[in-house]
Amino acid sequence: MRRVAAIDCGTNSVRLLIADISGDDLTDVERRMEIVRLGQDVDRTGRLAPEALERTFTAMRGYAKLIREHAAGEAVPVRVVATSATRDAANRADFTVGVREIFGVEPEVVSGDEEARLSFTGATRGLAGAAAETPYLVVDIGGGSTEFVVGSRSVEGALSVDIGCVRLTERHLRADPPADGEVTAAVADIEAAMDRVEEHVPVRTARTLVGLAGSVTTVAGIALDLPAYDPERIHHSRIPAERVHEVSARLLRMTHDERAAVPVMHPGRVDVIGAGALILDRIVRRYGFAEVVVSEHDILDGIAWSLA
Repeated sequence: MRRVAAIDCGTNSVRLLIADISGDDLTDVERRMEIVRLGQDVDRTGRLAPEALERTFTAMRGYAKLIREHAAGEAVPVRVVATSATRDAANRADFTVGVREIFGVEPEVVSGDEEARLSFTGATRGLAGAAAETPYLVVDIGGGSTEFVVGSRSVEGALSVDIGCVRLTERHLRADPPADGEVTAAVADIEAAMDRVEEHVPVRTARTLVGLAGSVTTVAGIALDLPAYDPERIHHSRIPAERVHEVSARLLRMTHDERAAVPVMHPGRVDVIGAGALILDRIVRRYGFAEVVVSEHDILDGIAWSLA
């Protein structure tokens, strides 16, 4: 058995997984998530804001403390992966220095292809018992980007495109609730991105759509009418296409306060969930999937497996 620590630093959140890995089994020791909005205004300025960096480092210091507490006197391998917002930032060296000081390791600003591979590994490793047909189309809807990955046992095609819940909200969905014209502009961005995806990834061969990350799991929680966020109920749930369409349309009609009152809603997702739900809705519509299989396991688990 090996204890490992994985940190995923995305555009919207920074997450920690401390896990024990033995053979083909991964057992959670700690799984944490903090909304830090590292990608605040990166799409507009091309730089990581000082206040966003400090929010991120504060969360990471707490994670480093947890890793030390769970080390049990042994060295725990740590891997820190940063994705879309950091890839796009001119001052990403500031992020690198801060992470090195906190964890003692160099953060990896991974390519979109590597992000897609890690997401696929994390999402599909436990799908064998979920009666899901292959090939899978795994979609990881993040804050700054969305990864499209097709494969069965391994990746057959992947592309990361710059549509994410934070990026689209900052670009288009500024009214409360969003105006029809804003939604139309966001849809055009999503469709253009999927045009690029189809040039590189055999998405039309996929038999099962697997959705990852907070936008998807929040939509699932709403579709399941959960009284509170429940990862065990959400993991490997199957949400019919009709419910995806209903929830997406409902969220885009709601005000900020109405979204905040939804029982499963994390406070850090209130202002960006409409865009995230819209991305999922357009994927389901374009490729004609009857349902989406929702996974609580994603790039974070893929990072942990890479340390095994």
